[in-house]
Amino acid sequence: MTDVITRADEQTRTPPPVSRKGGARDRWVRRAPLLPALVFAIIVTQVPFLVTVYFSTLSWNALRPGSKKFVGLDNYVTVLTDDRMRSALVNTVILTAGAVIFSMILGLALAVLLDRKFLGRSIVRTMLITPFLIMPVAAALLWKHGIYNPDYGLINGIFGGSTAWATSYPKTAIIATLVWQWTPFMMLILLAGLQSQSNDVLEAARMDGANAWRIFTRMTLPHLRQYLELGALLGSIYLVNTFDAIFTITQGGPGTATTNLPYQIYQTIFSKYEYGEASAAGVVVVILTIIVATFALRVISGLFKVEEGR
Repeated sequence: MTDVITRADEQTRTPPPVSRKGGARDRWVRRAPLLPALVFAIIVTQVPFLVTVYFSTLSWNALRPGSKKFVGLDNYVTVLTDDRMRSALVNTVILTAGAVIFSMILGLALAVLLDRKFLGRSIVRTMLITPFLIMPVAAALLWKHGIYNPDYGLINGIFGGSTAWATSYPKTAIIATLVWQWTPFMMLILLAGLQSQSNDVLEAARMDGANAWRIFTRMTLPHLRQYLELGALLGSIYLVNTFDAIFTITQGGPGTATTNLPYQIYQTIFSKYEYGEASAAGVVVVILTIIVATFALRVISGLFKVEEGR
């Protein structure tokens, strides 16, 4: 009996506390292999950003050597009160929102198509993904010369006429190019969401008499809500920095019709040679992008939590 009580006491005895020094050392040992990557990321991303912040506090014009002087937040005031910057901000919102909305709608339609089984589905899927794999400059050149050209472009070749589409409808031309390139990205995200939907639940709804439209609107769309948000936010982060298509197709014109924030920064540097003002505009764009990225990370985090709870 005494032996039994002794063994029970040994089993319920509290284990000795772990040394904090050993635990901290173990954590650092596990993190040590990541330190080179962390140092590299800081050097590549954070150091240039801090240098840009420093430049944004200077009055620096490359055409006036020796004119570099500290002006504090004057460049930010100029950026936020400049009519060209406000126009560029409006254009950025229009181009980004238009490209994201239309690519999301087309991506959803293509994802629903590819979620069904049919002959040659793998070939069709590969062909639909191809536009996203093309370099942005190459895609812009393709649309500028192969589709929008007034003399030998595809649109005028089919419908006739000699309309200069990139000049007459500049915003539409840029949005169409971006939609063509980013629809596959949205399609892949939404296709993953469709394939994660439970087939048993859908079959039960069909057995209860629900038609395809009611199943799609009442079950599929609510299930895809977080995937739609994820695609929209990630697409916005990338498309807000669009430069290639604008530089290649319209050069920001006619006038400032398609000049967005990245292109306005480019013009500030290489046309006005105002390095301080351009740096301030760049910092403002980074801050806006961080705000959008914060919402994107929250959506991704919520999506992972939902997947873990299933």
